[in-house]
Amino acid sequence: MDHALRVLEFDRVVAAISGYAASEPGKSKVRALRPLPDAASARRALAAVGELQALLASGEGWNLDAFPELGPALRRLAIDDAWLDPGDLLACAKVMAAGRISRGLAERLDADGLPVLLVGRLWGDRALEKRIAAAFDAAGGVADGASPELRRIRRALTGARVRLVEELTRFAGSLPERVRVPDASVTVRNGRYCIPVRREGKGIAGGLVHDASASRRTLFVEPARAIEAMNGIRELELREEREVERILRELAAAVRRHASELAASYGALVELDALRARALFAAGMEASPPAFVDPVAEGIRIRGARHPLLALAPGGAVPFDLDLSADERVLLVSGPNAGGKTVLLKTLGLLSALVQSGVIPPLRAGSRIPFFRRLFAVIGDEQSIDASLSTFGAQARNLAEILNEADERDLVLFDEIGSATDPAEGGALAAAVLERLAGQARLTVATTHLGDLKRLGDDGAAVQASLEFDSRRLEPTYRLVRDRPGRSYALVIAARLGVPEDVLAGAHARLGPEHVSLDTLLARLEAERGEIEDLRARLERRAEETAARERDLASRETALADAERAAERQREVARRETLREARERVEAAIARLESEYVGGDEPARRAAKRAVRGEVERTLRTSARKLRALGDRAPAAEAAETPRAGEAVRWSASDRPATLVEVRGARGVIEVGGLRLTVPLRDLTPHSGAVAPRGKRSSSGGSREAGERRPIIRVETQVDLRGLRADEVDAALTPAIDAAVVGDLPWLRIIHGKGTGALRARVQEILNGDPRIRLARAGGAGEGGTGVTVVEFE
Repeated sequence: MDHALRVLEFDRVVAAISGYAASEPGKSKVRALRPLPDAASARRALAAVGELQALLASGEGWNLDAFPELGPALRRLAIDDAWLDPGDLLACAKVMAAGRISRGLAERLDADGLPVLLVGRLWGDRALEKRIAAAFDAAGGVADGASPELRRIRRALTGARVRLVEELTRFAGSLPERVRVPDASVTVRNGRYCIPVRREGKGIAGGLVHDASASRRTLFVEPARAIEAMNGIRELELREEREVERILRELAAAVRRHASELAASYGALVELDALRARALFAAGMEASPPAFVDPVAEGIRIRGARHPLLALAPGGAVPFDLDLSADERVLLVSGPNAGGKTVLLKTLGLLSALVQSGVIPPLRAGSRIPFFRRLFAVIGDEQSIDASLSTFGAQARNLAEILNEADERDLVLFDEIGSATDPAEGGALAAAVLERLAGQARLTVATTHLGDLKRLGDDGAAVQASLEFDSRRLEPTYRLVRDRPGRSYALVIAARLGVPEDVLAGAHARLGPEHVSLDTLLARLEAERGEIEDLRARLERRAEETAARERDLASRETALADAERAAERQREVARRETLREARERVEAAIARLESEYVGGDEPARRAAKRAVRGEVERTLRTSARKLRALGDRAPAAEAAETPRAGEAVRWSASDRPATLVEVRGARGVIEVGGLRLTVPLRDLTPHSGAVAPRGKRSSSGGSREAGERRPIIRVETQVDLRGLRADEVDAALTPAIDAAVVGDLPWLRIIHGKGTGALRARVQEILNGDPRIRLARAGGAGEGGTGVTVVEFE
């Protein structure tokens, strides 16, 4: 397995993926990835990466701050009373902070997944983090404020140093000029404060010599008068060192009390960082995890596969698809040099190795591959001078190892199988090896230029495939084509690269008839395939153009239908407004007639009736013209049979009950409010009540007009508006309220549902403007709740 991973450049791929990690420990964790021992472990790792990939793609995402390596600090914490240096303590605080912040991920993760288990191990102590941070300054040293004693020591130390420097400066200035060094100042040598003097002035300055210049002409002397003060400074420095050590030990002890939590949190952070790096890589590749299939019974399906390193490069990689059934166990890939055969081979090996290591490789959704127990790969020249192995010798040694060890759970990869020796013998050996592996390994993928191997698929021993080559532009397309061997194009490419024509002619003459026949057949197949591809491309373009036209036509039809509906709604609103105005004027006229009819004499009554009739007829003519101008008459409330003379009817221009006295063709004579009018029959609808005959008293003793105004009506106690638009509510609700009022109902139940609240709002608008309604309330617990409005009438 290690040999296969090396030749596949697996380490280069995981190193590239490690660049997505936030921390050095996370990068190291990714670089250490290796294939897992079983499919269950790999499946669990892929699910964890996929969960974090979805989390990162969400609006909130997940930012992980870099955290340092904590291994050395944890090892020192395992030693009792060992203190940590400032860098280790600050590293512990950063890891605590990273763990504490990332604990908030738990509520956004799957309760049964691996990430939530890792998040559950995270730990942080905010108070301890602050305590550690406060103990150090910006440069990472122990701060003066780490303890009151340290502050006092450092203040005393600063004062002593200033006084000593001032004393030495004065002393140096008092020396004779012949022993002084121009522009010299007090300096420190070997931790002692000194003044520079000329060598001949050593006796005059006195004291101890601690250093000399490169020329040996200047000595750095600690005068005798400074020794006592310097000893005092040294004592303060020792006190400072002891206090700093005490502070570091105290902080280390505080951290040691939580060493186990810190170690577990650090390990979980490293794991999460490595998972996050793999998730970011998968997101950048727009990759989807494949499913693992039974290695023996199920086939292989690969969708949108790309080499990971090429996919990361600026130019990207050409994806390929591959389908193999369970009994197709050998794939033989041919094609020209530099056509991508080796890249294809490495891609297949890397996809398997990465998936089994818990990395989602560049694959599209729907891919299925087996979980291979081992990978064998023979790629590149592995000759060895030290081992006395030629190129073919190294290949033969690898062949022997594979044939002895590979079984039905293994993947075998050969690059240029049977090459580096006599073509006839190499081809024969390669064919025998592939036939053996067809019944021994789960999948064997080999690349070749050997013509004999290109016939291996004729008997079903291998699936032939090729990497397409554009013969017109003489460029590879890197597209994988199944069930067709590829041409090598060796002589064509050689001609393009400048090989003399006479040499090429001699090479053509030396080709055997079988090679020429096979090459001619492959060329014809490529040409036919090119024509088919061109035809397919034209058909796809035509289909796209047709689909675009259909979408445009559908869009226009939708826009036209919307415009027609909008115009119809506007016309309906105008019709209703016209009928409402007419109804108001008719009602006003009838009410005026009633008031004048009661108080006046008979001539006055007849005059009043004539005046009202004229006004009503003018109103009707005006409303009829307006309705004709709108292009249609007002719609009837519902389809009904034509009423007959003597029946109770409802006239669309009035809410009052009426009696149809006489039918005159398409028009009828009605009596309403003591007034007889001739109206179109289409404006009349049968009424469920009955109007008392004129001249008779009602049972309650009222006048006949009162009896005519209050007919006995059977009406519905509820109206259902669900399914209507807000602008359709008026047409359905107003007649229901009118019927309830005329029928003398005490209440009406209006069902509008909850929904968005638009219907309820429109119902409230209508009810608020109706003076006949005494109360409108939401339904109670047994009445439908807020989805129902119950109105009570005056």
